[in-house]
Order: sequence, then C-alpha cells, then structure tokens
Amino acid sequence: MELLNSIFTWIMKKRIHQIELFMKYPHDVQEEWFQNLISAAEATEWGKKYDYKSILTPEEYRNRVPISDYDDIKVYIDRMIKGEQNILWPSDIKWFAKSSGTTSDRSKFIPVSIEALEECHFQGGKDMLSIYCHNKPDNKVFTGKSVVIGGSSQINNFSPDSYYGDLSSILIRNLPFWAEFKRTPNLEVTLNPNFEEKIEQIAQITIKEDVTSLAGVPTWNIVMANRILEITKKDNLLEVWPNLEFYGHGGVSFKPYREQFKQLIPSDEMYYLENYNASEGYFGLQDQSDSDDLLLMLDYGIYYEFLPMEFLDDENPKTIGLDEVEVGKNYAMIISTNAGLWRYKIGDTIRFTSLYPYRFQISGRTKQYINTFGEEIIVDNAEQALHAACIETGANIRDYTAGPVYFNAGEAGAHEWVIEFDKAPSDFERFCEILDQKLREINSDYDAKRFKNMALNKPIVHHAPVSTFYNWMKSRGKLGGQNKVPRLSNNREYLDTLLEVMRNS
Repeated sequence: MELLNSIFTWIMKKRIHQIELFMKYPHDVQEEWFQNLISAAEATEWGKKYDYKSILTPEEYRNRVPISDYDDIKVYIDRMIKGEQNILWPSDIKWFAKSSGTTSDRSKFIPVSIEALEECHFQGGKDMLSIYCHNKPDNKVFTGKSVVIGGSSQINNFSPDSYYGDLSSILIRNLPFWAEFKRTPNLEVTLNPNFEEKIEQIAQITIKEDVTSLAGVPTWNIVMANRILEITKKDNLLEVWPNLEFYGHGGVSFKPYREQFKQLIPSDEMYYLENYNASEGYFGLQDQSDSDDLLLMLDYGIYYEFLPMEFLDDENPKTIGLDEVEVGKNYAMIISTNAGLWRYKIGDTIRFTSLYPYRFQISGRTKQYINTFGEEIIVDNAEQALHAACIETGANIRDYTAGPVYFNAGEAGAHEWVIEFDKAPSDFERFCEILDQKLREINSDYDAKRFKNMALNKPIVHHAPVSTFYNWMKSRGKLGGQNKVPRLSNNREYLDTLLEVMRNS
C-alpha cells in the first residue's frame, strides 16, 4: 500500500505544473477556451442560430448572445432529454444532472456531456487530490478507502438512452477504475435512493474499513458520522478510523460546520479542502493550506464572464471579462461550458480576493438573499454575523434559515431566523444581540433600516430543537444528495413550513 500511495501521489503532483501555468497566463488560457468552445459548437442548432462561425472575439459574443437562465433554455433541454442531439453541444448528451436548486422546488436537468465529465468534473476531483498531495507530500491518503455519500440515479422516462440523477451519482457511475478501486461502499449502497437506509448501510459497512478520506456535503457527512458514533459507542471518528486525514467538502459554506468537525475529528493534522462544484461545472478549489480562498480553475472547458451586482436587474446587463474584475466587488458568475450552457447565469455570486492569481470566495446567491426592505442581506453577511455570535457565546450551528417579517398595521418589519445548534450558546439573548450588531457593522443598508427600528425591528430568532431541519428536509423529500438547506429567502416560503414542523414536533 505504501508503494501504491507513493505512485498515486507522484502522478497527482505532476498536474501542479499545469495549474501554475494557468495561474501565470490566465487571460491566454481563457481566450483559448473561448475560441475552442465557439468553434466546437458552430454546427449545433444554437451555434447556427447565433452564427458562431462569424464570432471572432468575446465582445462580439457578448453583443450577440443573450444571458440566459434555466427557463430560457428549458425548451432545448427538454428536446435533448427526449433524445435529440446537436442542439446545444455537438457530442451526444445522455446524462442530465437533476438539481432542485435552493430557491425553487422545480427540478432542473442540467446537460452533462462526456467532455464536461472528463475535462471538468473529473479533472476537478483529480486536481483536488493533486493540490492535497502537493501541500502535504507525506500523506497516506491512498493507503485506505474514501467515503463519498452520493445521490441516486435512475433511467429517465422520456428516453431509454437518457439518464438523470444527482451530479454526485452521475460522477460515481462514471468514475475511472482507479477511483472506483479506492471508494467504499459499493455502487449499489452508495446510490440507494432511500437516504436513511443508505446512511445506515454506509455506517455498518465503513466502520470495518480503513477510511483515510471523506468527500461530500458537510450536512450529510455529519449525519453519517453521528450514526457511526452511535453504532460504535466511540467518542470521535478517529477512534473508528485512526488513519483518517483528509476531507474534501463543498456544496455549502463550511463555516457553520467547522467546529462540529473539530469535535468529530479532534486532530490538528486533519486536512480540509473546499471545492466549488455544481451541476453546471467545477469552478474553484482551495489551493492554499493557510487560506480558505478558492482558486478559479481556468482550464476546465469553461469561459467566464462576470456581472456586477448593480447591473443584475438591467434588461440587457453588461458583463465584464476576467481581465476587468476588481478585488472586493460582488459579481454574478456567467459561464459558457463544454456541455452547451451559453452565457448561463448559474445564480451564484463571488467576490475576488486577489487577481494574480485569481482567487475568490463565494458570497451568496443572486436569488438567495433578503431585500424586502432594501437591506440587501446576502449569505456572506449572514455567515459572518453568525460566526461572530458563535465565537462570543461558544455556540456551534448545525443549520439555519432566515426570511422577512412583513410590515403589519404600522409595525416595522423584521428578519426571522430559525437556528438549530449543535452546541447551544451560553447566552441565547447575547447570541441574538451579536447577530444583529454584526449585521449592522458589515451591511450599511441593514444598519440604516435598523436605525431606531424605523424599517426593521431587531431579529426574531428561534432556537430550533435537534433534528428540526432534518425532519423538514425529509418532509420535502430532499434528504441527501445535493439537496441543501436554503439559507436566506426574500419571502416566507421556507420559514412558514419550517415553523410548522417545529410546532408539530
């Protein structure tokens, strides 16, 4: 195993030189991918519609092709699901990543081409290991097994040759042999559509394995870890898996979960690496061990544009290229990909922390915010405020969501929060005060609305019982996979149903 680990580590570290090249020549790499994508799609129905053959520059592309979201291209995707090809992308597309999103119950089916699988998603997974091996050359990660909690896939009813499922399940079904060799448990268990049954099976099987790494969304890994500790009667995961050393996580912000994982895995040697991977593509990796900034991955078959948030609601918003972005400013990310998404608005917002190389942090969602009263609270604001409140009161948050309380009979509005704690604050009232104070410090619009309670009263915060969010997600049929708790909403859609679950528990 030691020899095998050395071989794998050597192979993975060879990629670092290529990563350093796109860090050094970012605009050249993006220009090359722009030309490759446009050229590849010339003969598709979409390419003919916008005459890709005559597009020579990114400026022409932006002027000719409109920004789109899922609703704009749904008619094309529906045809592809039924078996039509060469619509948005030239190669045959047989896989569709089912994404429920975080702001809508309506399912989206994102096309996943063979190029997107190999050049983007799989390359991102390999690069995560490459970065880890580079940053920790004495690792032993390949001596044991990796546990990945996947979703479920099934044959699409529209066509016998068309498949859909969570992105994680699509990736697992198509993994290269070497990756499948190092994964546990088997495919049947990993893709079991019954989430609770799957967690039980994973726990029972993996406690007998030498697990060295974990991967997946923190929420569901914590559910698995807690079940494993229940079964084994151990105090932490290192008593079950003494060689556990690496966790590659993504899907949600890790800030609310960091303290929980420190308790589950009480070791300063445990290495955490964040990835920014969505159904639409693999975008970023945490490449530095001393910073949680993400490196923008520029050679995955994705061409990037950025939309300043002040232009988000314009009828014909103007985007900028990578060479025009500024540090500290929030942008909606617009992508064109090797799966046929063209100038596609994925709904995430990012904020660059450096330009050479291009590193960033995810600041929120274009639709996941609270702006009922002009306060413009985004997820990044919420995470910072909650983190400050936790530090001050010794709390750990398991999950949370928030939304507005509307004006009523002359009363000012408010924000209403439902928070489930892994460790309750020492002083709940103090926790609520710090949450409010920190939001006022970091968001001047919120502060202005809170002035003398003129537009916003102090937040209403509910201390939710244990398992509230789990039961709520279960009631909505959204356990496991890539389903995520919506953090902020500009209406009460989530709050009211969640409060109903609390009342009935």
